[in-house]
Amino acid sequence: MEELDFVVGWHGVAVLIVWPLIILGMGIYISRFVSKDSKHSFYVAGGGLGTIVLFFTLYASQYSGNTVIGYAPQAYRIGFTWLQSIPFMIVVLAGYMLYAPRLHHISKKHDFITPVDWFQHRFGSELVSFVAVLIMLYGLSNFLLEQLVAIGHAVAGLTAGVVPYQFGVLFLVVIMLLYEWLGGMQAVAIADTFNGVLLLLGVFGLLFFSFTVIGGLGEATEFAAQNFPDRVGAPDTTSAVNWLSMLMLTAFGATMYPHAIQRIYAAESEATLKKSFKRMAWMPFLTTGVVFVVGIIGLKEFPGLGEMEAEELIGMMAARIAGQSGFHYFLMLLLFCGIMGAIMSTADSIILAISSLISNDLYARHINPDASEKKQVLVGKIGGIVLVGLLILVAWFPPGTLYEIFVLKLEIMTQIAPAFMLGLYWERLNGKAVLVGMLVGSIIGGGMTIAGMGTIAGVHGGIIGLAVNFAICVVGSLLLPQSETEKELAEEYTQISA
Repeated sequence: MEELDFVVGWHGVAVLIVWPLIILGMGIYISRFVSKDSKHSFYVAGGGLGTIVLFFTLYASQYSGNTVIGYAPQAYRIGFTWLQSIPFMIVVLAGYMLYAPRLHHISKKHDFITPVDWFQHRFGSELVSFVAVLIMLYGLSNFLLEQLVAIGHAVAGLTAGVVPYQFGVLFLVVIMLLYEWLGGMQAVAIADTFNGVLLLLGVFGLLFFSFTVIGGLGEATEFAAQNFPDRVGAPDTTSAVNWLSMLMLTAFGATMYPHAIQRIYAAESEATLKKSFKRMAWMPFLTTGVVFVVGIIGLKEFPGLGEMEAEELIGMMAARIAGQSGFHYFLMLLLFCGIMGAIMSTADSIILAISSLISNDLYARHINPDASEKKQVLVGKIGGIVLVGLLILVAWFPPGTLYEIFVLKLEIMTQIAPAFMLGLYWERLNGKAVLVGMLVGSIIGGGMTIAGMGTIAGVHGGIIGLAVNFAICVVGSLLLPQSETEKELAEEYTQISA
């Protein structure tokens, strides 16, 4: 088996090099049509993404490397309780529909570039906008760390250790920075389209050959019932509450990803946005559902893996399948491309969002308002590279599992939800109440996580913080008077005609 893994590993290295270089070539070509002197063109593609490209860039960035590399190990570790991963993505779409069409309408009217533009226009407060920037940068940094760790695990597992974890991270990050530097959102969206198609093909190929080579879901379930009964039984009350808490955390947190909000801005029209969301409704079953099944099958083939050992489950299964024949081998290389593409598609979107926040909301708004847009874009690019470099140092020795990093990110990111969910519809929502709510909610959610509490009776700290956050927003807005300026802004951004 060691000799086989070595052969698979070196061909994996070839794929690791060739596919990212193809994506880089596409980015270089697209960059010819991108204005690098305009923030609106560079960061949101001039608001001109059509249905197909918008769908795939939403899909490829939403279903990240964590979905394939991280979700299957989580199914392996906790068993059928991880069925919750399917409604995770369903509630994300429901969350988008609460605010995305209305926000898209406003963003077109005012040429929004980042989510912070909404805070600034709606509440007219530099302090509220600044706190929102910090929360978003924290969430994005955490999310990017998740992707960097996923890159390392994917490369180490799928090349059978030929390429070490750290070198895989460095290589793919350099490729992403290059094509993003050149082509901005348009280059990222085209890369996402190709990567999204490949991800779907790879995931279904993995499922089919897991069934034919390793065994079906029925056999794996029977094996688990005999050897790991805790992973097939009904969850206890605390686990069920935790499930519901996680769904709420995902619904309010994952819909607040700045790179996803920028895709709402980038949609060509509201009709285009809604068509893309309709297609996205099928993806939880066709992606997270498939990965869940693969994780359960892996339990039968590789029983007894430790918590961190399980993080390379997908690579181990791919190597096992690839050893069956040349055809199996080829399709597992295709899976390799799909996984690399999924990771790159999310990571490049995050890096672009980080760059835009630094450019538009820190540098241009607070440091040098008189700078030209060309200089603002350049500062954003450089600032993004510096932050990515710092995160690579953290990812060099990952601080936890992908799932742990995933939850930590949502605990904080969800705290900006009231500003959108309430601010788009309720005139009385007050900027001061939003500010206090974000701060208190973040302290509760982050504080519980840092203190090691995690959950109380199954409820995540982020949800407890969000409940307090919403209460502060509502009660504070009812008690605090609104200035004439605040009333005018509220009326403008909540009373939208058909």
